[in-house]
Amino acid sequence: MPSVEFVLPHWLYWSGLIVFPLVAMYLSRRIQPTPGSRSIGIAYFLWLVGGLFGFHRLYLKNRWGFLYWPLFALILYASGIERQARIVYSDAVAAVDAIDKSIARTQSRINKADAIIARTRSAMEKLPVDDERARARLERKINKQEKRKQKAIAKTRELKAEAQSLRPRIEESRALRAKWSNTAYYAFLAIVAFMAIDAVLMRRMLRQALEKLRQHPDEAIEREILKDDRLLAGKGIFGAIDRLSLFTGEFVAFWSVIAVFAYYYEVIVRYVFNSPTNWVHEGMFLMFGMQYLIAGAYAMLTESHVRVDIFYARFSPRGKAITDLITSVFFFIFAGTLLWTGWIFAADSIGQREVSFTEWGIQYWPVKMTIVIGAALLLLQGISKLARDVTLVLSPDRETTNGS
Repeated sequence: MPSVEFVLPHWLYWSGLIVFPLVAMYLSRRIQPTPGSRSIGIAYFLWLVGGLFGFHRLYLKNRWGFLYWPLFALILYASGIERQARIVYSDAVAAVDAIDKSIARTQSRINKADAIIARTRSAMEKLPVDDERARARLERKINKQEKRKQKAIAKTRELKAEAQSLRPRIEESRALRAKWSNTAYYAFLAIVAFMAIDAVLMRRMLRQALEKLRQHPDEAIEREILKDDRLLAGKGIFGAIDRLSLFTGEFVAFWSVIAVFAYYYEVIVRYVFNSPTNWVHEGMFLMFGMQYLIAGAYAMLTESHVRVDIFYARFSPRGKAITDLITSVFFFIFAGTLLWTGWIFAADSIGQREVSFTEWGIQYWPVKMTIVIGAALLLLQGISKLARDVTLVLSPDRETTNGS
């Protein structure tokens, strides 16, 4: 199976975080699925993010989707063997390379010993016949170098023998890699071919699935109709703040769909193509960190933050409002501190043109700017909540809704 070397460009990452939610928000308002039915949009979505598993066919009640599973299992099995063979191949090649370097160093010692022996013998020829002491000293030097030379020659033979023993392992692992890589590749091509056919047949399968639902209504998908969060928005300027919180919360919620695409891509390139990435994990944990910060105002509006309300839950609406007013000082201290320190972090990051320490090198300043944006949205929503609480405390007999 060929490797995948794709690295997501920075501009595509940042533009995707902006464009995708806007398009998804538009489509979610424009396309409303019929209750109890299956939609072509979801079918194509499953085809895109789960097509290698045949999930789109299973969604459309077509059992031929199980045909994909043996092929994908074959890909995983072949890729696993190919990955192990690659490790064996890499270790053997590295060992041979290290042996070759050792042989080169040993050969240099042999050459050095030969040079010393040659110079010493030349010096012996120039000695006077009666200088026995100097002659004996030079002979000892020659003998010492001869021993070093023979030791180096013996080590060279051992190293060459070890390298020779590794070469069959290299060839075997190379052949094993090629065999199972091709197996995985052809199985992958078979799945891609099935997916291409299914892309054309999708509408036909949808019609068949809807016909089955008409014949067997008990198998229809039950959808729970949830209360529209837009009803939480008040009126006037504080209603505008509420609607801003709702918009930003919905906007970043669609980032979770991006994660489905990203992690699906990571699983495929890691286990099918043996090409794991760093940018997917880094991009996603940065994205979820930004999502957590920006969604704070939405969570506050919808009362989704986790809190201990053993006593608070028993209070009347006016009692809750009074409690919220008393404790709001702590909220504004927290939100104000978050805004101020976030601005310091963001300004430093912009000034230093900070990027991540990985090879992807994504810019960090937009991430740290979301601390400022999230804190500002949280402060605005806190002001809106404060106004509602004041209204409720001053007018306890008035039936109120959020922001009215």
